[in-house]
Amino acid sequence: MEFKGVYTALITPFSNGKVDFGKLKELVHMQAESGVAGIVPMGTTGESPTLSAEEHLKVIETTVVTAKKRCQIIAGTGANSTAEAIELTMNAKKVGADATLQVTPYYNKPTQEGLYRHFSVVAEDGGLPVVLYNVPGRSVTPIAIDTIKRLSSNQNIVAVKEAGGSVERVSQILDVCDMAVISGDDALTVPMISVGATGVISVASNIIPREMNALVEAALSGDFKTALEMHKKYYRFFSDMFIETNPIPVKGAMAMMGLVQDEYRLPLCPMSEANAAVLRKTMQDCGIL
Repeated sequence: MEFKGVYTALITPFSNGKVDFGKLKELVHMQAESGVAGIVPMGTTGESPTLSAEEHLKVIETTVVTAKKRCQIIAGTGANSTAEAIELTMNAKKVGADATLQVTPYYNKPTQEGLYRHFSVVAEDGGLPVVLYNVPGRSVTPIAIDTIKRLSSNQNIVAVKEAGGSVERVSQILDVCDMAVISGDDALTVPMISVGATGVISVASNIIPREMNALVEAALSGDFKTALEMHKKYYRFFSDMFIETNPIPVKGAMAMMGLVQDEYRLPLCPMSEANAAVLRKTMQDCGIL
């Protein structure tokens, strides 16, 4: 598989405490019609920790069925239990996912050898191409460059999502192996592509998928003048997507636009009125509202 372009880290819409599958279909259709390269259900932005295993699989299946092969589906099936990650991945494969996003196991803080063994077993037994997900801000433990180099020899491990806030990591990875690197931060998409990344797994594209497509296409084609202009236009919006814990701001923004209800599952909750006002002002200034 080629991993190139914009991949939307899809939110999970709720209504009265339940997953709103009707609304989910609308969002998936909107993304597929916008021309994104792929959709990532059940990642961090999808509030995966608060969904049951049954809901988790149904969200992935609904995304696959609704997208109708118009884009790739990279299912978030990571866990801090290797056995659970394998089971989730096998089930995602059964319902038609194209690949799996595997987050660094959180809370139990494995060693680098533990990470190597974890990702290797998931890649061998899960049955789907693996996109590693380096996000030390949530998982505590980063995937070391040497560990990525070791994992790159596994033909089932095909890419890495870099969400550690370091552009230098892209160069470090590409210096030791030939693995696709995808930005995990909207605000770092242009600089990461400038040193070899092939796209972004985007939060902002839940709201501005066509604009993110244009930004990434410009950067990938070497038109950094256009890419930088778009980056500057939306930078404050990219930043405000993390004014509170993701996905609170993106869901709040979508609620302002009438796309979803402003509903979460505890321990997440709606953003403060002060931050909501800041986000609304930013969206107005960027021409989104």
